[in-house]
Amino acid sequence: MSKLRILGWSLTLLAAGEAATACASPGTAAGPRVAAAEQAYAAMLDAYGARNAIESGLTAEIGGRSLVVWRVTFSKQRAVLLAQLRGLTDVPDLPAGDARVVRSLSSGLEYFGGESGETRTAHCADAARPGAVESALSDALTACFSERGDHVAFEGREMTRIAALGELQHLKSSASRKRLFLALQPLWRAINGDDGAASPYRRLIAEAAAGERANGSPIDAAARALGWSTQSLEAALVQTLAAWRRSAVTGTIEPWDYWFRYAAASRTLDPLVPRAKLKGITERFYGDLGADPRRLGVVYDLEPRAGKPPSAYTDFIRIGRPRRGVWRPAQVRVCASESTGGLFILDELVHESGHAVHLMAIRARPAYFWPDLFLAEAFANVPAWSIDEPAWQLEYLGRAASRSESLRERYAGVMLDMAWSLFEIRMLRHPDSDPNQVWTRITSHYLGITPHPEWSWWALRVQLVSMPGYMVNYGAGAMLTADLRARIRQGIGPFDTGNPEWYPWVSEHLLRFGSSLPVAQLLEQFLGREPSDAAVLADIERIRAPAAAATVPYTTGGEPCR
Repeated sequence: MSKLRILGWSLTLLAAGEAATACASPGTAAGPRVAAAEQAYAAMLDAYGARNAIESGLTAEIGGRSLVVWRVTFSKQRAVLLAQLRGLTDVPDLPAGDARVVRSLSSGLEYFGGESGETRTAHCADAARPGAVESALSDALTACFSERGDHVAFEGREMTRIAALGELQHLKSSASRKRLFLALQPLWRAINGDDGAASPYRRLIAEAAAGERANGSPIDAAARALGWSTQSLEAALVQTLAAWRRSAVTGTIEPWDYWFRYAAASRTLDPLVPRAKLKGITERFYGDLGADPRRLGVVYDLEPRAGKPPSAYTDFIRIGRPRRGVWRPAQVRVCASESTGGLFILDELVHESGHAVHLMAIRARPAYFWPDLFLAEAFANVPAWSIDEPAWQLEYLGRAASRSESLRERYAGVMLDMAWSLFEIRMLRHPDSDPNQVWTRITSHYLGITPHPEWSWWALRVQLVSMPGYMVNYGAGAMLTADLRARIRQGIGPFDTGNPEWYPWVSEHLLRFGSSLPVAQLLEQFLGREPSDAAVLADIERIRAPAAAATVPYTTGGEPCR
C-alpha cells in the first residue's frame, strides 16, 4: 500500500514553488565551486543508496565494497559537501540557476545527510510517553505498524496488516470479516489511544499543524504542483468523492464489509495470480511497454524477512549521472514482503515498478535527480491502473472480470485514499478536532459506511503518522493519474496491453526532467494546459456506462472544481 519511499518533501516544495526563470537545464554549466559541491552531493547519494541497500539486508556488498566502506565514503562526502555549501552561503550575486542548485543541494543534504545509526531505534511503546517531539513521536508511531500491524492475530494465525486487508476481500462471512477487522484494533489503539486529546496521534497532528503553518506541507506542495490553490484541491476531492457516491454507492455498509463489496474482480482473478507469478507478470507487462525491468537492471527484493519496513517502497542504489562524459544509468531496487499473491499485491508491485522505471528514465543533473513526489505517485499508477482494465486482464491473466467490477475495485481503493486525503486536510486545518468524528463524517457521507466513531479505524495507513499530509499524493494524485493516462493515449495510442512506444515517449516528454523543472510547469508542458479533474470524473462515470464506452477521451479543456 505504501508507494515511493518517503524521502522528505522539501525537494518537492522547491521544485513546485520556484519560478521557471530560476530553472537551470541539465546541461547548464555551473560555477566551479557549485559544480564541486554538486559532485560531492552526487557521490554522497551514491554512498547513501549503497549503504541503505546493504543495511536493508539485500546484499553484503555493492560494487565490491562492504557496508563499512560505504559508511565511511558517505561520511567523507557529506563532510565535503557541508564545507562547500558553507562556502557558498554568502556568495553575492550568484546566478539564478546556480542559486537554485545550491538550494536543492541544501535541501538534499538536510534529508539524505543523516549518518547511519546516529539515532536510536524507535519503539511503538515510546508513542505513549508524553513530551516526545514530533520527529520522535512520528518514528514511534511508524514502528507500531511493524510491531502491531505486522502481527495481526486471527483465528489461530498471525498475518500482516496488508495480508489482513487482502483477506477482507475474500472472507465469505460478514461475521468473520468483522472479527478480522477488529483484530486490527491493537494497531489503531496504539496510534490513537482512547481518542482523547492527549492520544499519540492527536499530539502528533497538533505539532504537524504548527509546523505546516510555519513551513508549508505536502498538501500545499501537491496543490502547487497542480497549479491549484489548496482550497481548489479540497473542492476537487469533494467533487470526486461525490461522483463515486452517485456512481457506485447504494445503501450503507459496515466498514469490515467495504473491501469485500468492491473486490468481485479479485475474487474472480486472484487464483490466476499466485505469489510465484507476481514478478513474472510485472516484468512481462513492462517489457511490452518498452521498459523491461530485466533489461533496465531493476533489483527486486521481495522475500519476507525480519526487519523489513511495514510497507513496500522503491529506492535507488545509485543515482543516474554523467561519468567521464557518458551517462551512467541509475540502479534501483524495489523492496516488499510478498507472502501472498492476488491482484491487490500485483497492483502494489506494478506501482512500485512504475517508480523504478521513472527513476531510471531521469536524465537531470545530480541536484535534480530526485523527482517531485506528487508527480511520482501519480505516474506510478499510470501503468498500475491498467490492471483494472479487462483488456489487460485477458492479455496477462487469460481471463477478465467485468468492466464494472474492475472499475469499482480500482476506485474503491482510490476513494479511501481520497477520504484519507480529505481527512488530513481537515485535521491539519483544525488539529483540535476529534479524528474519529472527522473520519466518520467523511466515510459515512461519501462511501456509505456505517458510522463507528467509537473506533479509530482510519489508522490503517502508515503515511498518516510517518509524514502527516502525505496521503494527498495518493488521493489527489489519482486525479492526475487519470489525466496522464488520457494524455498518453492521445499521444501514442492504447497501452493497457502493451505498447513499445510507451517508455521512450513518457521518458522523453515527462520523466527525464527529474526536478529540474517546477512540476506545475512540467505538467502544463506535458498536458498542454493546467491539470484537470475532468478525466477522473469521466472515468468514474464508466462504472455506469454501457460496455461499448471503452476509453476516456482526452480533452484539452476542462477546469478543476473551484
